[in-house]
Amino acid sequence: MAPNGRRLSDYIRRLGNLEMNEGAFALILILPSVILTLGLILWPLANTFVMSLHESNLARPQRQDFVGFQHYIHFLGNRMFWETIGRTFYFTFVSVGIELVLGIAIAMLISAKLKGWRFLRTAVIIPWAVPTIVNGAIWRWIYNADYGALNGLLLQLGLIDKYIAWLVEPHRAMNLVILADVWHSAPFVVLIISAALVSLPVELYDAASIDGANGWQRFTRITLPLLRPAILVVLVIRTVEAFRVFDIIYIMTRGGPVNGTMVISYLTYQETFSYLHLGRGSALSFIVSAFIFLLALLYVKVLYTEDVAV
Repeated sequence: MAPNGRRLSDYIRRLGNLEMNEGAFALILILPSVILTLGLILWPLANTFVMSLHESNLARPQRQDFVGFQHYIHFLGNRMFWETIGRTFYFTFVSVGIELVLGIAIAMLISAKLKGWRFLRTAVIIPWAVPTIVNGAIWRWIYNADYGALNGLLLQLGLIDKYIAWLVEPHRAMNLVILADVWHSAPFVVLIISAALVSLPVELYDAASIDGANGWQRFTRITLPLLRPAILVVLVIRTVEAFRVFDIIYIMTRGGPVNGTMVISYLTYQETFSYLHLGRGSALSFIVSAFIFLLALLYVKVLYTEDVAV
C-alpha cells in the first residue's frame, strides 16, 4: 500500500507541475499580444488623457501647464460645443435610422429572392466598396452648383429652371451630407441583416402561415424579434462610426456653411490641428468617447435580452 500511495502522490505532483507549465506556456504565448496592446492602445490612451489635463500648444511645445479638468469644464459650459453635439446627434440618429430601415428593406427583398435578386445582392456592395474620401468627392461633384449631376438631372426633368447651390444653406447641407453617408454605409447594414435572415428557422414561418398570420404579422412578430441581435450589432457599430464622422464632412463641406455641418469630430480636428491646442483636442476626444460609450450602453440596455444571445 505504501508504494502505491507514493506512486499516486508522485503522479499528482507531476500533474500539478504539468498544469503549471501549461499555464506558464500560455502566458508566454499571449505576452506579445499583451505588450502590443499596451503599446498601441493603452499607452497612447493614457498619454492623451494626461495631455488633456495640460495646456499644451504646438506653437510652444516646451511649455505645458497643468490645468486639471479645466478643458473639460470649458467645453461642457460652452454653447458652441453643445450646438456641435446637437448637430452630431442629428447626423447620427437620422443617418443610422435611415440606414437601418433601408438596410432591412433591401435585405428582405434579397431574402425573398424575387426576380433580379442576384443583381441586387451584387450591386448593393458597390457603394460600400468605395473609400469614404472618394465617396465624399463624388457627392461634392454631384452637388456642385455649376456643373453638378444633380442640377443637370433635375433641369432635364423640368423640376428646376436654374442651377441651385445645394451646399450653401446649413440645414440642407447637413441633410445632403447625410444622404451621401447613407448611400455609402447602408450596404453594411444590408450585409449584416442578410446574414442574420439566412439563419432564421423556416419552421416558425410555416407554423405562422398555418395559423393564418399575414406577411406583416410574420415580419413584426417573428422576423424583427429574431433580428434583434443583428440590429444591436448594426446600431452599435454604425453609431460609433457616425458619431465620430469626419472624413466625409472634411471633403464635402469643411464644417460649413456657417458651421451647419460642424460635428464634434471636426471641431476636435480644428482645436488640435488648426488651432494647435493639443490639450483641448485631447479633452474633446475623451468627451466624444464618453458620449459613444453611453449610447452603446443605451442600445444594449434596450435591445439586449437574456433569452436572445448576442
